[in-house]
Amino acid sequence: MVVVLTGLTGCGGGSAGSSGSAGRSGGGSTVTVFAAASLTESFTRLGRDFEAANRGTAVVFNFAGSAALAAQINQGAPADVFASAATRNMATVTGAGNAAGDPVVFVRNQLVVAVPKGNPRGVAGLADLSRPGLKVALCAEQVPCGAAARTALDAASVALTPVTLEQDVRGALAKVRLGEVDAALVYRTDALAATADVTAVEFPESVRAVNDYPIVVLRDAPHPDGAQAFVAYVRSERGRAVLTEAGFQAP
Repeated sequence: MVVVLTGLTGCGGGSAGSSGSAGRSGGGSTVTVFAAASLTESFTRLGRDFEAANRGTAVVFNFAGSAALAAQINQGAPADVFASAATRNMATVTGAGNAAGDPVVFVRNQLVVAVPKGNPRGVAGLADLSRPGLKVALCAEQVPCGAAARTALDAASVALTPVTLEQDVRGALAKVRLGEVDAALVYRTDALAATADVTAVEFPESVRAVNDYPIVVLRDAPHPDGAQAFVAYVRSERGRAVLTEAGFQAP
């Protein structure tokens, strides 16, 4: 069964049953995946599909900001796979020698302005975010969505002071859903997953701030066979279909 752990230093677990194609011979295995928060819905779905295709193998996820996940991995947190929302955070893991092989970019993501459903403040683009009295949430700049937001704002020559800086894109989106801010810069995929509560406002400067998402098997993966199989599944035709449906772009 897929297990989701958010923002934990480490995660683990196991499953009983016969070995599937992703497990080691002689029994099942648990594949632990550290993944960017923006991958939550699509990876959870892919995890269930992967388990169904690999009897006896379970998938455990740790979803959080990519910078935090990279730090956890470099501090020795046990994990099999790392999927980052930016190449910069992946580079901290590969630079520390904690990747087994070269990361591969499997999707891309683009920013939108998320506003409450119906867009009550009439936000039409980035320039509107600097209007007096408009409360805006951004991700912190060390987080991929925050770095992308800074790039987009600079491209549009928009200066603003956010009322909050969140540690992952889900935190920024939650501020909009809870009515605590009037707008937030988030990924298109996150806004699409929250269409019951938010409206996505596209803006042209987002093409200057598209994030590549790399994935890699980790050097000290407890279950390297399962890790390789999961990465292959994410990059398979089925994986691409799920990710495209969620709003991700092909690399």
